[in-house]
Amino acid sequence: MSPPTLRPVGEQLRAWRQRRRLSQLDLACDAEISTRHLSFVETGRAAPSREMLLRLAERLAVPLRERNALLLAGGFAPMFKERGLDDPALEVARGVVERVLAAHAPFPALAVDRHWGLVLANAAVAPLLAGVAPDLLEPPANVLRLSLHPRGLAPRIVNFGEWRAHLLARLHAQVVASADPVLAALLRELADYPVPPQSGEPPRHETGGIAVPFQLRTDGGVLSFLSTTTVFGTPVDITLSELALETFFPADEATAHALGAGLRPVPDPLQGATGTT
Repeated sequence: MSPPTLRPVGEQLRAWRQRRRLSQLDLACDAEISTRHLSFVETGRAAPSREMLLRLAERLAVPLRERNALLLAGGFAPMFKERGLDDPALEVARGVVERVLAAHAPFPALAVDRHWGLVLANAAVAPLLAGVAPDLLEPPANVLRLSLHPRGLAPRIVNFGEWRAHLLARLHAQVVASADPVLAALLRELADYPVPPQSGEPPRHETGGIAVPFQLRTDGGVLSFLSTTTVFGTPVDITLSELALETFFPADEATAHALGAGLRPVPDPLQGATGTT
């Protein structure tokens, strides 16, 4: 089978520029080149140098994986390596991720890849997944699917409508920014899931509109969290550039107390599905 044909480099650049809602003038000024030259590059009348390709990709915030595609289309060798997190070359980085996740205990924290596949999780995550259908935990376990699937956490999420809208909006923004077909398919799948009957419980706290709480019903009561996302600032490896750390903080004293005291131990449903710390 012959390899897939790469789209012309100018066509790719134009698509990324339009995706970022920039005019040729905007991008040309930002990259310190003439609008005429950028137009010639986009239409294939001029071949960009490797340096120019990388400069334009940087200004367009093109993901590292797609920067490699641009370089290949421009006739250059890929620049960014892609290695598994268990690769010896990434041993230090993996150690840092594991320490961050472990240090966040007793509150939940996990690492996900670009498609929301679960990569690592600390010990506080497993008890929250009690009762989730085993097939949803089979690797590669998808965190969004675990959250919204009717056989996942969905029946136990108190503010399901609010949380579902938040996750779908976030995923939609990723699809728009990346044009990733896998994320687009995941968005369609999640949007088609049935919405479980809700208890009608009102939110237990206000966040001033700056965050969406995640409220989960457990044997120990309703746990309320606020989440943050952390990414690596200047990665030169594709795997690290696509890794995100999702950390959950207690949104009220009851949750902080429940997790600080420790929930009733349960078997780890993630055992075998992913590495845990």
